Parts: sequence; structure tokens; C-alpha cells
Amino acid sequence: MRRTLYAPILSLLQCGLACGTLCALGGTSAAAKAAPVTRATLSVLPFERFTLPNGLEVLVHEDHTTPIVAIDINYHVGSKDEAPGKTGYAHLFEHLMFKGARNVADGQHFHAILEAGGTCNATTNRDRTHYFETVPSSYLSRVLFLEADRMAHLLDGLTQHSLDNQRDVVRNERRQNYENRPYGVAVRALAEALYPVGHPYHWLTIGDHADLERASLADIQAFFRHYYRPGNATLAIAGDVDLASAKKLVTEHFGGIPSDPAHPEQTSSTRTERPAPLPIVTLLADKNLDLDDTVSLERVTLAWPSPAAMQPGDADLDLVSYLLGPSSGRLHRKLVHELQIAQSVSVGQASGLLASHFEVTVLVKPGHTSSEVQKVVDDELDAVRSGKAPITKDELASALTQVQAGTFYDLMSLVDRCGRLLQYDYVAKDPGFLERDLERYRAVTPDSVRAALGVLGTFRVRMIVHPKKPARAEVSR
Repeated sequence: MRRTLYAPILSLLQCGLACGTLCALGGTSAAAKAAPVTRATLSVLPFERFTLPNGLEVLVHEDHTTPIVAIDINYHVGSKDEAPGKTGYAHLFEHLMFKGARNVADGQHFHAILEAGGTCNATTNRDRTHYFETVPSSYLSRVLFLEADRMAHLLDGLTQHSLDNQRDVVRNERRQNYENRPYGVAVRALAEALYPVGHPYHWLTIGDHADLERASLADIQAFFRHYYRPGNATLAIAGDVDLASAKKLVTEHFGGIPSDPAHPEQTSSTRTERPAPLPIVTLLADKNLDLDDTVSLERVTLAWPSPAAMQPGDADLDLVSYLLGPSSGRLHRKLVHELQIAQSVSVGQASGLLASHFEVTVLVKPGHTSSEVQKVVDDELDAVRSGKAPITKDELASALTQVQAGTFYDLMSLVDRCGRLLQYDYVAKDPGFLERDLERYRAVTPDSVRAALGVLGTFRVRMIVHPKKPARAEVSR
């Protein structure tokens, strides 16, 4: 029988195997001393962990099914770590990190990965930035060299020209994805309405045009030195690699990087503390936004501040989104099929490390109004919250099946396994949180759903995007 990439995952699920989690200082340098071993039981996503003396944490997940390996390095920096007036820096580095360092010229990072038959990419959000590659396992050393070179020596290759060039690229990306995209203006407006001035989620990850324009080379260099260092990063390696080889290669490539670039003589580092979730934002009144955009259909969004990722109520609201929004969901059935006043419905719990929001967005059908739609949404949520039409156990079971299926489909990909380990490490402070994450969803009940909806509060943001009226053409006579 042909073995698939996810066969080990299925085997672990069926057999309930347990594995140990090894925490040891990696490397062969004199400073690298073995640390006490601690054990944890995991049945789905086994990993082993070690930390270099300079603070770099490393997670290793073995899967020898195919000769492939994925790596993902998560820098614990996102737009939340920027300051008002200096936004967009984290995302800007997503671009600059591919523009050359001391030993790798501009554009050669992509070339080196593609030449090996691999793939690479990067993403930035409010909470973190990560860079990931998948290559044949014989090229693991090459990938680690590339990542270590830009962690240690990116500023050697960063010039005013490369900054100016990538600043223009990012500003064009902002225009394409927000200013010139249908309903794009709503993204910024919603963030600013939900999160007050000074809140780390008040601005867009891509940053403000004016902030990007005035960012100096010195500003960018200082941001890099502060955040892109071993003690503020976690490296995950998944696939056809063993722990001993991973420790040897990681130590070889990363072990000599100073823990603090501002004080390279420092030989050891403590890990950067993960920030704690903030209190749920309190809205003192409804916020009503009316925006005009170049769109053909009116769109209404209702949004409430909600519990941060992994906090009580987060899983409940996530499950509620499955029960209301998809084609079989209550709101979709009511608005799209029964009343036929909406074109589409989406519902989601947008979970973040510091804060989240629960959002219902409806595209209004021609001939109908946002007021009609809003009344139906309010009535449906009130019926669930009050117990007049509570969520049933069968509905919850269906939603739970979707969550679990999505989770295990994700685990088919090596790079997604890296991502899971890193997400849990950063948000839950435990890479082995997968089992407990699923337990959060299994523990949801109709009563806990009602309680979670009650936490949303009385006030919310109501945003309507109206189609712009075409300008009249002047006719000369």
C-alpha cells in the first residue's frame, strides 16, 4: 500500500501513542550544556525541543515518510509591536528579508530554494512574522544557512536604495489590497472603530502611507536589532530529520549569532516573554459607520469586541461562526434561502493574541436594505442568547466535526505542522497544546454558547459600505 504524508498522524490518532518532549540546550560549543529532560505526553503532533544558549528555541517534529523537510521561523513581532507614527515596519521586513544579507545577494534566497526543488514564503499579521520553506531533506543545511544569514547579517545588505524600493512595493500593495479593492476601505475603518487609539490592533498590519514614507534607514535598523534576534524567535523543523542532526545543524548555523546585536559580547540570553491578553475592549455606545466605495452591492458588518485567542469564550464563538455562517448555517439559510434578501453571509471569531472580535458580514441583495438584514441578524442572535432558539447539541456536534476535520487536514502538510507548533508555543506557551485545543471545542455546550454571546456586550460597531453613485458626465454644447 502506498504510504501518504499523513500516515504517521493517523497512526498516532488510532494507537494513542505517547512521546517524550526533550528540553535540552543544543549544540556542540563549550557554552552548550545539557539541560534537564522534561517529559510531556502527546498523541497527535509529537515534537522535541531544545534551546540554544543565545535564546533561540527549536522545535523538531520527525516524520520519515518522505524525504522532505519543512522549516518555519517565527519572529515574535507583528504590527502590535509598532508605535503610532511608525506603523508597517514588521510587514516591511517581510519584504526586506529577501533583499540580501552578508552572504546572500538580493534575490538569491528564492533562487537557492527553487534550485533545490523547494518552495518558500513569508507572512505577517498583528502578532507575529514567520518565514517558511519546504525542501528535500538533503537541503536542510542550506535552508538553515539562509535563515541564519539574514537573522545575523541582514543589516549588512540593507541600503537606502533597497529600503526605498521595498517601501514603494509595500505602498503599492496597500493600494491594491485596501484602497483599490472592493470593500477594502472597510478593513481599516473596522479596526479603528473596534480598537481605541493606542491599542496595538488599532492600525493595519501593512501600515500607514505617511509612516512608511517617513521611515528612515536608522528607524528600520533599530527595529530589526530589537526584534529579529535569537531570543525573540522560535524555529520549527518538521519532516525527514532526527533530533541529533537537527541540533548539530542548528547549532552550526545559529549558535554563533549574538543573543543581543546591540551587545554582541553577551553570550547567553533569556527568552522574550510573550505578552498577555488585554482586557476585552469596552464600547460605551454603538459606533455607526457609513462608507462609500466603488462596489455594486451594499454590505453591512456588525462586530463586537470578544475574548482573545485561547481565552474562555473564544472556542464557543468560533463554533458559533460555523453554526451561523456557512451554507448550512442559520443566518445563511434565513437570509439567503428563506427571505432571499442577502447574496452571502460570513461569520467569524477573529482571534488574536491580545484581543479578538466577533463579526457578521452580509452582502445585501439588490432591492433590499441593510436595515432589513440587520434586523434578521439581531433577532437570530437574540433568540440564541435568550434561549428562545438555543443552539442544539446536534448542531454543536456538526460544528465540532468541521473543526476537527479542518485541524487534521492541516496536519497533512509539514509546513502547517510547523505552524501549529509555533502557534501553540506563542499563544498558549506550549507547543504541545493541540490536544487541549481540541478539548476546548469538545467542552462547548448550548449553555456556554449563550454565555459567550452574552460576553459580547450591548454595544457594537455597525458598518455599512454603500455603492458610490457614479459622477454625472458633463456634456458640452
